[in-house]
Amino acid sequence: MAKGKDARIPVLLECTACVRNGVNKKSTGISRYITQKNRHNTPNRLELLKFCPYCYKHTIHGEIKK
Repeated sequence: MAKGKDARIPVLLECTACVRNGVNKKSTGISRYITQKNRHNTPNRLELLKFCPYCYKHTIHGEIKK
């Protein structure tokens, strides 16, 4: 039997500091992580504190569309 839509969906997290400030002049790129979230428990956008190798510090990474 098919269950319909799954509760767990993959999401992309992107560094908000890199996007806001543009990318650092020294290194090019934007930090992105792939994770999963349960759409029933967290219906709104996910934000996690992750390490950004381009900013060289822990920053807020927010959920983006694929």
